[in-house]
Amino acid sequence: MDQSSIVFISIISAAGLAALVLAAFFVARAWKHRWRSLEMDDMEGHEFEYFCADLLRDKGFLDVEVTRGSGDFGVDILAEKDGVTYAVQCKCYNAPIGIKAVQEIYAGRDYYDRMVGVVMTNQYFTSAAVDAAKKLKILLWDRGYLESMMEELD
Repeated sequence: MDQSSIVFISIISAAGLAALVLAAFFVARAWKHRWRSLEMDDMEGHEFEYFCADLLRDKGFLDVEVTRGSGDFGVDILAEKDGVTYAVQCKCYNAPIGIKAVQEIYAGRDYYDRMVGVVMTNQYFTSAAVDAAKKLKILLWDRGYLESMMEELD
């Protein structure tokens, strides 16, 4: 074998090894992300609220506070980011989230005198909830949105 063949084989081997390492990195990252998503589904309500509060903190929200459990007017988290105040309701369910959550955060946002109302969930929203949220100017952060927030942190 001449020297150019050895160099060519070495380059191909190095490229193959680099591709394997890169593939392993992306597989591990996807597995971690998938595991966190599944973990989110196993949480009870109050645990999910703290999970969401931690996620907001990690995304740069300030003064993140989980409200008391009862008498909170549908608001689970109060937070602020870039001078904008938020009232957040968290829903950890195993079915789509309906219009009631939108109505509750609409009222809770005003009760706490916040600028933005948000419903965060490990699920998705019914079409009625989406329509109401558009009309009432409520943000809906569904499973896909939460997963993208978690991905950005990795």
